[in-house]
Amino acid sequence: MGSPTLEKVRSEALSLSEAERAELAHNLVASLDGPADPDVETAWDAEILRRLAEIDSGTANLIDREEFRRRMRDRMSRS
Repeated sequence: MGSPTLEKVRSEALSLSEAERAELAHNLVASLDGPADPDVETAWDAEILRRLAEIDSGTANLIDREEFRRRMRDRMSRS
């Protein structure tokens, strides 16, 4: 059990719609992260651009959704 304030917030949050609860949950989880590291963001931006360039040039090895799901099921069954 938390404080009375926490219990009130929890009760009010549970009365929200599913979409509103999802948005609230996302915001709460994001608030737990520290400040964004600009070097990491820059590196991810570069990686995204690299991957998009591979797709555009036809050099990326793309798989469809079913193949992806099969590979994930196989991987999870091994762990």
